[in-house]
Amino acid sequence: MLISSSFSQYLGYYKDKRLLTVFAFGISSGFPWVLIGSVMSAWLKDEGLSRSTIGLFGLVYGAYTINFLWSPLVDRIKIPLLYNRLGQRRSWIASCQLIIIIATFTLATISIKDHLSHAALLCFIIALFSATQDIAIDAYRIDILPENESEKATAAAAMATSGWWSGYALLGAIPFFMADLPGFSWPIIYQMLSVIVVCLLVVTLLAKEPKSHREQVQAQLQKSYEQKLNHSASSNASKKIYAWLAVTLIEPFKRFFEKNGVKTACALLAFIFLFKIGEAFLARMSIVFYKEVGFTNTQIGQYSKLGTGVITIVFAFLGSIFNHKYGIVKGLFISGVAMAASNLMFSWIAIVGPKEHLYALAIVVDGFTQAWSLVAMVAFISMLCDRAFSATHYALLASLGSLGRTVLSGYSGFVIDDLLGGNWALFFALTALMVLPSLLFLYLIRHKLYAIEKAYHANKN
Repeated sequence: MLISSSFSQYLGYYKDKRLLTVFAFGISSGFPWVLIGSVMSAWLKDEGLSRSTIGLFGLVYGAYTINFLWSPLVDRIKIPLLYNRLGQRRSWIASCQLIIIIATFTLATISIKDHLSHAALLCFIIALFSATQDIAIDAYRIDILPENESEKATAAAAMATSGWWSGYALLGAIPFFMADLPGFSWPIIYQMLSVIVVCLLVVTLLAKEPKSHREQVQAQLQKSYEQKLNHSASSNASKKIYAWLAVTLIEPFKRFFEKNGVKTACALLAFIFLFKIGEAFLARMSIVFYKEVGFTNTQIGQYSKLGTGVITIVFAFLGSIFNHKYGIVKGLFISGVAMAASNLMFSWIAIVGPKEHLYALAIVVDGFTQAWSLVAMVAFISMLCDRAFSATHYALLASLGSLGRTVLSGYSGFVIDDLLGGNWALFFALTALMVLPSLLFLYLIRHKLYAIEKAYHANKN
């Protein structure tokens, strides 16, 4: 699918202030992964916990895989008091950020080695409300651009991706630099991280709520369900409850399968599930690998956080230009091949040892794959969503993508310890092979994906 707009026109999209808000919310979405991911892994490693235990801590990410279960509530329930002041999307985002602040600060007050179960519970709370926040943030990004501006979708995806990596990698580099300084313990670092979340909450309060016809569409659907129930013996109150539940819980999923057809819908869900499993296994154990192979916290902060963040942001914009011009299906193919190559770079490091120049090269390749694949996937999932149920549809699709990255990758520690006997080179080679099934599946459904992409861009006319 080729887009006719020129390069200068495409760059002009980034002058849209709405995309700056998308970028800011991307930061809010990425930063919680620092709290429960890389920084927590480093803290647990410094406390002397095993690789298997650290890997199991990743199970808290399971909240991201099932957030579609309560995503209809984010589309429909109005939070008292906050809704009138902030609107549907921002009221949910702000509420979740407040709880994340409290949980993060509480983490800083406990002895993680003596109260490991409490730390795991707090990490789960952060993951749960971060996953809920993401539902509203993704819906905000879709709602903020009307259907007749679909040509800006890849630019919005690039801004969301850049924002996510700014929160995860650029801000995530700060605690690693601090950890090597005298006088900074992990609890003190977590206190400072909670202050960053406070700043993100302020951004949410200052943002503008998108305009939407969502409530009118949902009201019409509810009225239709109530009319269908008129012949029943139920009371009027019961009919309204049944109709509300039907619109909230049934209609979003019904519409997705009706719009795409059952076979195509299942094919899309399967591809999204498979695409990033290999990358997830690598990401979950990467910090442990860096520390075991001999890299310092400062080097990890420089390359894996700061370096990856900058490179990913640059490639996010380059990837968005390619995806905009030639289509996201080709972009997904390229990023999939690059993911496999990136993982093999880490096998090389495992064989030759902590060579800083190889680390830098691996980060460049990995940053490219992260950016390209995320921009393509975010734009792809966004165009599959019905705007009347944007929160529910995006959460459903994104949670499938998170399933392999979270639940399955939680066993990465067992794979490296028990199955491979600590052989890091073989582990990363295995993660490279995990990419191949998704690429084969992508090739088999490519014609259906081209049709969906063509129909999506036709809406701008």
